[in-house]
Parts: sequence; C-alpha cells; structure tokens
Amino acid sequence: MNVFELPDFDGHEQVVFANDPKTGLKAVIAIHNTHRGPAMGGCRMWKYVDTQAAVTDALRLSRGMTYKNAMADLPIGGGKAVIIGDARTDKTPELMLAFGEAVERVAGRYITAEDVGSSPADMALVREKTRFVAGLGGELGGRGDPSPATALGVFVGIGAAAKHRLGADSVAGMTVAVQGLGHVGYDLARQLHAAGARLIVTDIHADNCQRAAAEFGAKVVGPDEIYDVDAEVFAPCALGAIVNDKTASRFKFKIIAGAANNQLATDALGEHLKSAGILYAPDYVINAGGIIKVCAEYFKEPAEQVEGRVRKIADTLTEIFTSAASRGANPASVADEMARARFSA
Repeated sequence: MNVFELPDFDGHEQVVFANDPKTGLKAVIAIHNTHRGPAMGGCRMWKYVDTQAAVTDALRLSRGMTYKNAMADLPIGGGKAVIIGDARTDKTPELMLAFGEAVERVAGRYITAEDVGSSPADMALVREKTRFVAGLGGELGGRGDPSPATALGVFVGIGAAAKHRLGADSVAGMTVAVQGLGHVGYDLARQLHAAGARLIVTDIHADNCQRAAAEFGAKVVGPDEIYDVDAEVFAPCALGAIVNDKTASRFKFKIIAGAANNQLATDALGEHLKSAGILYAPDYVINAGGIIKVCAEYFKEPAEQVEGRVRKIADTLTEIFTSAASRGANPASVADEMARARFSA
C-alpha cells in the first residue's frame, strides 16, 4: 500500500501509524490541513476489513474535517484518528492510554476527541497521557458528550432543507428515514419525533431499533431496506459512502440530510442527486455541531454561545442551497468551493 498514491490522500500534511503490541493498539492519525490552526477531529474505533480500509477512512474523515471546520468558521484545521478494532469487545483502558501516548507524540498538531466507538470516558483516559484532547466530562473541566450538539445541528439543518425544497416550516407530518441509531442518530430521532415527524429507522444493533420503536413509535426496517422506503427525508447517521452507484438509483427521497461523514461515495453523485431532484445537505456542513462544541471547550470559549452557533448551521445551509439554485449547481460542489476559499489562504 502506497499511501501517497491512494485516491483519498489529497495532499495530507502528515499520516501517522501507531502500534502498541502490548495493548493491541493499531491506529492511524491523519492530518489533512493546518492552515487555520491545529488539526482537530475525533477518534473513531471500528472493525475495518483491513489496514487499507482503515487508512482510507482516516484520510477521508480527516479531509472532511478540514472542510467542516472551515465552513463552521473555526480556528482549527482538519484531522482524524481511527483505531482498528471492535469498540464493544477490543477496547480496554490500556488501549486508550496507549492511544493517548500516540497523540502526545504528534506534539499538538492533532487534537483528538470522541467519535464513533469512543466516548467521554475514553477521552478521560487519553487525557492522562496528553493535553491535546477535548470532549471531556465536567469533572475534567470539559463539557461532556458533543453528540447532542451534532444532533441539534442536523435537526435544524433538516428544517432548512425542508424549507428550501418543500416550502415547509417544520417537519411535522413528514416521514424521515434515520439510518443509524448511535448517540447522534438516536438523539436526532428524538428531536424529530418531538417535532411531529414520523420515523422509519434501521441500525445494525437490534436493541437500538427496538428502543426507537417503543419510545418514538418508529417503524423498523432492515439495514438494506432503508434505501427503498417512502420518506421525504433520508438522514444517514452511520458510516460513509452510503450514497453510491448501487443505492442512489433506489432513492425516493426529496432530501438527504444526516450526520454521517462522507455520505457521497464520489463527487459525481452530488450532480446525480441534483438531477434526480434530491436536495443534498453537504454532510460536513450539517454535522458540524459536535466540533463547534468541542472546539469551544478546548479554547475555553463561553458555553452559552455554543447553541447559537450550532443553530447557525441552518443559515449556512440556506446560503449554500440558494447559491446552488441560482447557479444551477449542486450543493456539494458549492460547499466545497466555499470551504476551499476559507482553508486555502
């Protein structure tokens, strides 16, 4: 595997491989761009099929953080870490401590936080080995799990998309298909339910689906069936590349707006969605709530300002949608242009 020749390398400044045989740690830290400040992005733990899949995910996620942080107007660059392993069975305190040591060795160019497969408790362990960590619990001076902020950003973003595409003032009465019921997806489902939306849900863990059915009256479908359901909105809140050549032709949705990173398998799919009449909310714009909260924590900005900044995600999306419509362009390409102008200087 030649990292420099991978399609997703995209000029990364630094890629670090961390290995600790004693704890089983195998991690990749990818730093894409630090023009706006130190790279910041969460630590994902996932059972990848092989090392190349893990590297590819780290590169794609890191690049996405550069764009996300720029569009959220944050004083940070883009980076990401992935740990190879099943978070439910392979994660140990010793492994997270070893990961903290790996972050410390990068010497401040990368600041970590939680992501899929990691938690504030894990970040507390990381904090024992490095100060370059955020998303901590209150007992360590942090502000806890950023997932609710991410979910809020996606919720208001869905509202902005519904207003632009459907002329609707709320999601009441709409059907929303939520893919993935982790911390973010489940809280998003809660907010949608409270706002009067009907829910169709799926998750690889049956207990999450059963809970959503019991609490929200959600209809549960299989992981592959979610692409075929009748719903105004599709909210991907699991892993990336779910809009691809195999799934895109199956969609009956009017809007795709969710928390997952890197939802489009290729850039060309942004144009495909536009041609199909599907409004796409660029993932790194709509899901920026968590990093807004984490960045404010790390730089000790007032906590009371965070919610207002998260809610401004709706305004940013409206600006993107309006610009795209006026130019006959797709929102993904417009957002990319705006982001590059912000982080390339």
